[in-house]
Amino acid sequence: MMRFDESGLNALALHKVGNKSADEGVVISGKLLEISDIVKPLLLQYFLSPFRGDELYNFTHPSDLELNEVFHYATAIFENPGCMLDQSGNLAQYLYRHSTHPKIKTGEFYVAYLRNCWFNDELMDAIGLFKSESKETYLKIYPVSDSYEIGHDDGININKLDKGCLIFNTGREEGYVVAIVDNLNKGSEAQYWRDDFLQVKPRSDNYYNTRGVMDLCKKFVTDKLPQDFEVSRADQADMLNRSMKFLKENDEFGMEEFQEQVLGSPAIINSFSEYKNQFRDEHDMDIPENFQISESAVKNQSRFMKSVIKLDKNFHIYIHGERQMVEKGYDDVKQLNYYKLFFKDES
Repeated sequence: MMRFDESGLNALALHKVGNKSADEGVVISGKLLEISDIVKPLLLQYFLSPFRGDELYNFTHPSDLELNEVFHYATAIFENPGCMLDQSGNLAQYLYRHSTHPKIKTGEFYVAYLRNCWFNDELMDAIGLFKSESKETYLKIYPVSDSYEIGHDDGININKLDKGCLIFNTGREEGYVVAIVDNLNKGSEAQYWRDDFLQVKPRSDNYYNTRGVMDLCKKFVTDKLPQDFEVSRADQADMLNRSMKFLKENDEFGMEEFQEQVLGSPAIINSFSEYKNQFRDEHDMDIPENFQISESAVKNQSRFMKSVIKLDKNFHIYIHGERQMVEKGYDDVKQLNYYKLFFKDES
């Protein structure tokens, strides 16, 4: 979906953005960076290598997309790359206004104009927004006469981008195509980059729809199904396995075919349909009746669909296959539940 093997760094602005609640300020550069031919490929590796292109977003705004400030400044740059320095300063000031959480660190903020980026087999320009917040200490070896000396320095690891955003110059009416990286913060302070600064929503594509169906199935099987029906954990595991089997073996998702093959019972299908409407309202996610299944979404989300039965603190049973190979019972003598597992070969 994304390729950067032909990409070039056309222009780069660098500013320093502090924590607003600590009144650390923002330092705006007066000119674009001059980059040597040796440093350019290192910067491209630092900026672009973390992006995989599985989960994509669009800029959004509660009232009017044009009021999304990052969208507005990016549009100005795409229309006139010559205004990149001024608009990058506006972006830095805007980021500073949202850097209010006490855990947000001061860091370098880069705005890059990138040429020849591939997206969905189309060649286009892109704007990159990146922030480096963490520094690492490196040892430096110096030859001195017939020996060596060891020193140290602090720098940025080009294999560890803290925060990044790529804005592809396509789909402007829908809020462009946006990819995001945030490797540093996983707590509430991480929201400022995606939700407060960028203000994006997941892009409605095959990856988004496939992940949505997997979330829907998982929540239905674990939350709704045992409320409406008398089902064992093995039955729940079996339904999750059949859901995954359907997604792995089909190229296209059809809601009707899925319900018939996976759910089977009309009563369960009705329960699923009701829960699907509840899921749509709670998550603001309308899953289409038909779409192409994303292999990468199935692969990335499959770990959340694992069929595991936890028995007290003694055993975990991972169920991967046929439901009839598992039986549940109760031992009157020991007054304990048990599972009986049938198999042909032991490995």
